[in-house]
Amino acid sequence: MDNRKKELSIVCFGEVLFDVFPTHKKIGGAPLNVALRLASLGVKAQIISRVGNDEIGREMLDYIKKNGISTNSIQIDETLSTGEVLVQLNDKGSASYTINYPVAWDKIECNPEAENTVKKADAFVFGSLVCRDLTSYQTLLELINYAKYKIFDVNLRAPFYTKEILISLMLQSDFIKFNDDELYEISAFLNSPYHSLEQNILFIAERTNTKHICITKGSHGAVLFYNEKMYYNSGYKIDVVDTVGSGDSFLASLLSKLLTTNEPQKAIDFACAMGALVAKNTGANPKISIKEIGEFMNPTKK
Repeated sequence: MDNRKKELSIVCFGEVLFDVFPTHKKIGGAPLNVALRLASLGVKAQIISRVGNDEIGREMLDYIKKNGISTNSIQIDETLSTGEVLVQLNDKGSASYTINYPVAWDKIECNPEAENTVKKADAFVFGSLVCRDLTSYQTLLELINYAKYKIFDVNLRAPFYTKEILISLMLQSDFIKFNDDELYEISAFLNSPYHSLEQNILFIAERTNTKHICITKGSHGAVLFYNEKMYYNSGYKIDVVDTVGSGDSFLASLLSKLLTTNEPQKAIDFACAMGALVAKNTGANPKISIKEIGEFMNPTKK
């Protein structure tokens, strides 16, 4: 793909939902979080999903429009409700989730609008959670065929995944993003004999013929394997409020830099800073400016 186009266009596919916390609710869903952060960084971002014909579905569509993303590829379901997820945070800000099923995003249909959206985009981002229902999963498999550059954002939420689906999606991807726990779990699925992070990255790359792999390590930063080289960021020390959406903003920020500048080290440094700033705030999509990221990365620079 051409990494130096004037306007990068990325389409995300999958769940849009409300994260319902004990005291409040926030709009989220990994693919939507990625799209929202991409749009905030000046990327032409779109989302293919489905909401219910209900009050919170209309609230969702209004929010997406207000954040500069077209809702043309978001379908309306007349039977199922808009998705909701119950979120619990532990004393360290780490989240656990109860994901309602079935909801509207489980029934995303493959239609000409979705196909054309994917065909026109430079890159296509998808996760594994949307594969829990056969309808959305089959739509994903169809749309992958039209994508120029396929980005698999692994998101293991038990019991909503299978070994077979994960391996199938990895084999069709150009870029795979895991967290470190997911890397080790999937390496075990593939009978990896290795114990180190780097060895398992190389193992996955060889087994899936993937040249671009990124591993997030929470507060310890991330590792990027890009065109046979490893790039590292050791993380940023912050006071965590909650981790919801920090990985999604990390991925969006990484892609926004990687697919326009093709400078992997600068991309992973920028992405880790964004992920840290999101974790310092509440909810998945806090407003964070480029200037704020620059000052966070270089606090003494005038």
